[in-house]
Amino acid sequence: MDREQILSLYEWEDGVCFRHPSKGEVPTAVVGHVHPREDGEREVRGCAECVIGMEDIRREDAARSGGEYEPGHLGEVLR
Repeated sequence: MDREQILSLYEWEDGVCFRHPSKGEVPTAVVGHVHPREDGEREVRGCAECVIGMEDIRREDAARSGGEYEPGHLGEVLR
């Protein structure tokens, strides 16, 4: 899959990227969740650059471990 195909697997909305907050509000996708002790669940959002970087890491990990890589699941619990 190419970059645009991978990015199309995510739902995008304006938000602040967890790694690039200085960019301000940009299109972001959910890449994870955190559970602050007294604040329920909060989404962690990433910009396109971060989503692609994280997908690259997942792909490389799958190749190393002999596992199967399926893009589009950042922020989900895989079973």
